[in-house]
Amino acid sequence: MAIDKKQVEEIVRAVGGKENIEAATHCVTRLRFALYDESKVDNESLDQNDLVKGQFSSQGQFQVVIGPGLVDKVYDEMIQITGGDRSSKDDVKEVAGKKQNPIQRAIKTLSDIFIPILPAIITAGLLLGINNILTGPGIFFDGKSLVDVYPAWKDLASIINTIASTAFTFLPALIGWAAVKRFGGSPLLGIVLGLILVHPDLLSAYGYADAVNNGTVPTWNLFGWEIEKIGYQGQVLPVLVSAYLLAKMEIFLNKRVHDSIKLLVVAPVTLLITGFLAFTIIGPVTFAIANAITSGLIYVYDSYAALGGLIYGGLYALLVITGMHHTFLAVDVQLIGSQGGTFLWPMLALSNIAQGSAALAMMLVLREKKMRGLAATSSVSAFLGVTEPAIFGVNIRYRYPFIFGMVGSAIGGVLLTMNNVQATSIGVGGVPGFLSIFPNKWGVFFIGMAIVLVVPFVLTVLFGRAKLRKEDRSASNETVNEPKAATSQSASGVTSSTVKTDPNQRTRSAAQVGDEAVNTLEIMAPLTGQAVSLEQVPDPAFAEKQMGEGVAIQPSGNLVVAPFDAQVAHVIKSKHAVILEHASGLQVLIHVGINTVSLKGEGFNMHVEAGEHVKAGQKLLEFDRKVIEDAGHPLITPIIIPDGQDMVERVEVTTGDVRSNQNGVLKVHLKG
Repeated sequence: MAIDKKQVEEIVRAVGGKENIEAATHCVTRLRFALYDESKVDNESLDQNDLVKGQFSSQGQFQVVIGPGLVDKVYDEMIQITGGDRSSKDDVKEVAGKKQNPIQRAIKTLSDIFIPILPAIITAGLLLGINNILTGPGIFFDGKSLVDVYPAWKDLASIINTIASTAFTFLPALIGWAAVKRFGGSPLLGIVLGLILVHPDLLSAYGYADAVNNGTVPTWNLFGWEIEKIGYQGQVLPVLVSAYLLAKMEIFLNKRVHDSIKLLVVAPVTLLITGFLAFTIIGPVTFAIANAITSGLIYVYDSYAALGGLIYGGLYALLVITGMHHTFLAVDVQLIGSQGGTFLWPMLALSNIAQGSAALAMMLVLREKKMRGLAATSSVSAFLGVTEPAIFGVNIRYRYPFIFGMVGSAIGGVLLTMNNVQATSIGVGGVPGFLSIFPNKWGVFFIGMAIVLVVPFVLTVLFGRAKLRKEDRSASNETVNEPKAATSQSASGVTSSTVKTDPNQRTRSAAQVGDEAVNTLEIMAPLTGQAVSLEQVPDPAFAEKQMGEGVAIQPSGNLVVAPFDAQVAHVIKSKHAVILEHASGLQVLIHVGINTVSLKGEGFNMHVEAGEHVKAGQKLLEFDRKVIEDAGHPLITPIIIPDGQDMVERVEVTTGDVRSNQNGVLKVHLKG
């Protein structure tokens, strides 16, 4: 697919220009920027760009969602436009990380450690789900499992369980690899460290509680110092802290040991000291801390199940926005390792579905073709466990679907926690998440799934359509009442109190001008909607003010009226634009939509002709929003003071909510 260079240029401008880009890279779906100043980002301009599916800021990076198969081409074009250097993901992360506070850096560190090992954990979770189907009693037969009825399947289930449980059995090795790599050490030493902590000679952490009760915990005796000889299967904190120490010690020794003996000194000394401290101090202390955290969570969910489900289920989507959801991977893993199951993951799965359902509902609410398509594709992604496209591309943009998604997820979370629904592993979220749930709780989970499918969908559709009907009624009332109101406005010159203009500066109509000089002309809004700066128009000719100064309006209705008494200087053949001339000689262009010339007049109804005199507030043209949106063209309408008019000294622009011929959007100061 060919890339429109102008759209890429608009992305660069929208993020503050090339001078605001400190580093940039891309992943499978999005551009990732480390920006000098994120306040310079033009969010509305990005929303109007056909290449952009969504945008958000997370962990010091500003990310623009483009989509797979296209983002690499956009990135290549962007590099040519900016002349910048290509950066890796690590480069951008390093630059972005410097701008984060300590809490953000801690969250980012956990994310960097757990995200690389997610494929192994998710695979293990899915395989354990298959094992649950084979071995769970009561799924297919009353009180019996599939392998009980068909013993021939028993060994197959055993093999699947062995393959699936390996990632959790040797989880410290995976964490050790990722953590030491993240902290700057040798990943191989991290693997060895993790394996040391789960060595077969050690008492498995899974059997520790029974050994304590039976008084059979094995120990080492170091000159009278009794150290428990236990492993750390399923534990997170012991290996995280040990990995940090190992990496820093390795870096320290590498800088001070001569190259000729590094192989004999660095790795052996690092592993020996770290391993010794892990068994004697780090392990026991962090093991106790981890158990205390786990016990605290279990107490909350045992004592206040409904409250816990309401809070975590309802607010999980907010955690996704901040990036803090990655932190809870460690909590899930800890719960699975120490308790055999986690009550957090089932709520995550329902939250995915809830946001997907809300995004899907927007297909029945939105009128713009591009956004309806984005709502459909992003909802499918959310149903399969990846919510970022739905959240950032659709739900956050319109707010109410995001809120209704959280409402549905909160209700589902209460249901799950009150019925003690837990997952045996952390696998894929969304609809496939049922594979991770204990089979005896599938019924409750499916009820929760129905809740998060129905509640956000229905609430979003009802609220969204009511909102549209209100806007349509408002637009209809404007069509009926505008001419009268506009005439009154023109005669009285009253300016709305919501607009920051000088009430002493009044618009002069042609009849009022005569031989008297006009020093200032206040141009009222020809449409009702949201007035924005020209830089937000997704067309370089307007955004770069190549055609002249002005303003743009994102219309809420479908009617364009004369912003002052004027003569119609020119009507564009395709009926999407008109040029008006004031008695002073000043000309103003009103251009409905972007690239709407390609419609060749379809969807437009022009009510005036060239040479005709019009009064302020008189109907100029009407347009069919659906026709324009279905064709994929933005409705944003520039109002331009064309260049080359020597009478213009300067132009002031006012933005914000405007009503046609009731609020001023441009104040043109004329020479003399």
